[in-house]
Amino acid sequence: MSSFDVAVIGLGVMGSSTLEQLARRGCRTIGLERYTPGHERGSSHGETRVIRLGYFEHPSYVPLLRAAYAGWRDLEARAATPLLTITGIVEIGMPHCELIAGTLASARQHKLTHEVLDAEQLMARFPAFRVPDDFVGVFQPDGGFLRAEPALTAMQQIAREAGAELRFCQQVLAVEPRGAGVRITTERGEVHAACAIVTAGAWLKSILPQLAMPLRTTRQVLGWFAPRQESDSALLDRARFPVFLLQDEGGLLYGFPADAAGRVKFARHHHFDEEVDPDYYERAVLTADETAIRRMAADYVPGANGPLLAAKTCLYTMTPDDHFIIDRHPEHPQIIVASPCSGHGFKFAPVIGEILADIALGGTTRHDISRFSLARFG
Repeated sequence: MSSFDVAVIGLGVMGSSTLEQLARRGCRTIGLERYTPGHERGSSHGETRVIRLGYFEHPSYVPLLRAAYAGWRDLEARAATPLLTITGIVEIGMPHCELIAGTLASARQHKLTHEVLDAEQLMARFPAFRVPDDFVGVFQPDGGFLRAEPALTAMQQIAREAGAELRFCQQVLAVEPRGAGVRITTERGEVHAACAIVTAGAWLKSILPQLAMPLRTTRQVLGWFAPRQESDSALLDRARFPVFLLQDEGGLLYGFPADAAGRVKFARHHHFDEEVDPDYYERAVLTADETAIRRMAADYVPGANGPLLAAKTCLYTMTPDDHFIIDRHPEHPQIIVASPCSGHGFKFAPVIGEILADIALGGTTRHDISRFSLARFG
C-alpha cells in the first residue's frame, strides 16, 4: 500500500499540469493513468491546440486566459522547449453569430487589442480565405497555437524531476473516502492519499459513479490536408494564414497554418455531436467524417482542399452549458472533481493546474471559478 498527500487520477493535460504544480510545491504526489504516456484515447493529443484571449464562450474566461498565457511561457522556460506559437487569430462569420458577437463582447469588456475586418479586408490580408460579402472577421494579434504532445511531456517530466511518482497503464477502479482521506483501488493494488483530484476526462463518471454529473462524451475528428496545388502553399504559411475559427449555418470550423510538412489541420468543433462510450467508440476516420470537414474547408479555404494526409479521432467531455467543472465533491471534500474541457479546455491547462493545486493544499484559489461549480446542475 502506498500513501501520498495528493493523488491525481488521469494524466491528460489537466492532470499532468496539476501533478507538476503539486510536485513543485513539495507535495508528496502520485499520478495514475490507465493508458500509456501520450496516448490517443482521450483529449490531449492531436499535435496543436488553439489559444486565444477574446473568448466567445464568455468574457469571464479572459482573466484565466491571461494567467494561462503566463503559465505557458513559464512552462516553456522550465522545459527549455517551444510550446506556444503566436500567429494571430481571425474569427470569421456573420456579424451577429455567436462566434463574432461573443468574441467582440469579451474583447470590448476586457479592452483587448483587436480589429474588425469586412470580407474584402479579410481576404486582402489573408488571401487563402474565400468568404461571403456579409461575413466579417475579428483579428486578435495575441492568438496562436500550442504544441500538444510536447506540452504534456514537459509537464510530466518536470513533475517527475520534482519528486512526483507517475504510474501508467494502471486503471483506477474506485475512489472512496476513508476517514479524512481517500482510498484508491487500482487493478494493481491500493493507493491511499489525504486528497484525490480526479481529472479523468471521459472516464470521470465511471470513476465516480455515485456523483451525479450531467456529462456527455462525444467523438471528434481532426484532419490534415495537403494544399490543392503547389501555388497555394505560400498562402497557407503562418506569415499569411493565421489560426482561425469560422462559423456558418453548418457549424464551426477551426484550422491552423501549414506545418513543417506543409499540412493544414482542420476540424469541426463538436463535429457530429455524436455521443459515444469512451471505451468502445469508432476510432477510425470514416468517409463521412472527411466529407464534413472537407465541405467547410473547400468553401472557405479552397487552396487547402487537397488530399487528406492524416486524420485522428479524439474525445470531448461535455457539460450541458459547455462550461467547466472544478469543485469539491459535495459530500466528500477530500475528493476534487475537475472536468475543465467541453471541447475548449486545453489552452487553460497551466492555470487549471495551479487552481487545483491551490484547492488541494490550501482550500481556496485566487482565481474566480464560481462559474464552474457542481451546484449549478442541482
